[in-house]
Amino acid sequence: QVQLVESGGGLVQAGASLRLSCRASGRTFRSYAMGWLRQAPGKEREFVGALSRSGGTTYYADSVKGRFTISRDNAKNTVYLQMNSLKPEDTAVYYCAARRVAGADYVPEWWDYWGQGTQVTVSS
Repeated sequence: QVQLVESGGGLVQAGASLRLSCRASGRTFRSYAMGWLRQAPGKEREFVGALSRSGGTTYYADSVKGRFTISRDNAKNTVYLQMNSLKPEDTAVYYCAARRVAGADYVPEWWDYWGQGTQVTVSS
């Protein structure tokens, strides 16, 4: 089992950048594919991006492709979401997610563990 804690959210103006971090507990972080999802007020949770165990495979939602980058530091048990050129429509609670997988380059479509979320607000 893994516990996830996000940080780095805040209030920024459109066009700014933020980097979210998600630190995982335990000594098996390398066994988990990691993802980021978000939920805006009144909307369903949506996929933002995901990263394989190896870090060699990434997927992004079309709405963030070219602006957001996911990376991981296995030595620090941490996954990052670098968000550039932020837009008001990026405003949401951002959740880190994890799933233990066998394949080093496999990215799952659903997740077993979730963080508590961090608020990102982008003003126009």
